[in-house]
Amino acid sequence: MTDAVIVSTARTGLAKSWKGALNMTHGATMAGHVVREAVKRAGLDGPEVADLILGCGFPEGANGMNIARQAAFTGGLGVSVPGLTVNRFCSSGLQAIALAAQRIIAGEADIFVAGGVESISCVANVMNTRFLQDPELARTKPALYQSMIDTAETVARRYGISREDQDAYGAASQQRAAFAAANGRFDDEIVPISVTMSHTDRMTGEVTTRQVTLDRDEGIRADTTAQALAGLRPVQEGGSITAGNASQFSDGASACVVMSESEASRRGLSPLGIFRGFSVAGCEPDEMGIGPVFAVPRLLEKAGLSVGDIDLWELNEAFAVQVLYCRDRLGIPDDRLNVNGGAIALGHPYGVSGSRVAAHALIEGKRRGARYVVATMCIAGGQGAAALFEVA
Repeated sequence: MTDAVIVSTARTGLAKSWKGALNMTHGATMAGHVVREAVKRAGLDGPEVADLILGCGFPEGANGMNIARQAAFTGGLGVSVPGLTVNRFCSSGLQAIALAAQRIIAGEADIFVAGGVESISCVANVMNTRFLQDPELARTKPALYQSMIDTAETVARRYGISREDQDAYGAASQQRAAFAAANGRFDDEIVPISVTMSHTDRMTGEVTTRQVTLDRDEGIRADTTAQALAGLRPVQEGGSITAGNASQFSDGASACVVMSESEASRRGLSPLGIFRGFSVAGCEPDEMGIGPVFAVPRLLEKAGLSVGDIDLWELNEAFAVQVLYCRDRLGIPDDRLNVNGGAIALGHPYGVSGSRVAAHALIEGKRRGARYVVATMCIAGGQGAAALFEVA
């Protein structure tokens, strides 16, 4: 059987939605930028790519019109390279990588680009909500339409996870990310992008634009402490979820070149890692954050591995509360989990995060001499996804 390997990756820095560097940047511009760089890093010519697969959590507006096909042009792949946009909400980027790897394993082609893109700034506040809910589902399974904050509060109450523990985790994510950034541990991923952003003056309301270059993740706050987070007001009255223990709204893009092992060897490329499996699972929508608890065991069982065999875990930090529950329920050692921080500090552009965490796990895994890494996350609507990679 042919192995599928990741040979290169590139991403933007993650920018704060609405207030950050990418608040006026179209998804095709972001995605094309990282696609071009990932292809360049792999030493490819654009037309050699069989297909471009991009995940997107909300594929409409500036993320719409089959954003992957648009990015094939902005990324310089050429008219012959098709594009496929996939949506599995927060695991969309990981799903894209899995689809590319599976198509390689099936023998369809040797070279794919896969990743994700999300402009929350340009889409979230102007989304089409006409006929958003199916009346019968709204009656029989209303939690399908709950906000993610509602589901996070459910997990906190149902499983007794305290505000103090959530704040401690949120502070640790910031501190780990700040240390990692200061020591260059995201440098191999991020490719700077120069764009036009808008700025609204708080006092006058005047909107101006300026040219900026984004070359880092904007959400990292090195001075964050659990004590400071304890003073934040919860999003919901009487709740425990705050801006300090939840993921940040972000814009960005990520791309990986996925290739057959034989093709990588022929080209003399040294892969970051080998795709070893992917699993998804469903759970009750009102506690969607615990989805990894169901997806990870499926993944490991298929691979004949246990939690203890995994050297590094990237569990997307939608909320501290769901990471804590999944960590403890699965028995993941804290010193192997999100070692360089996660979405609480870095940000969570929905369609991007799966690609980002997979690529980062491989880069960090290689630095640490790890063998197996897992990227996993919860998914809106009550799902979990998990992928296994062997570090090359």
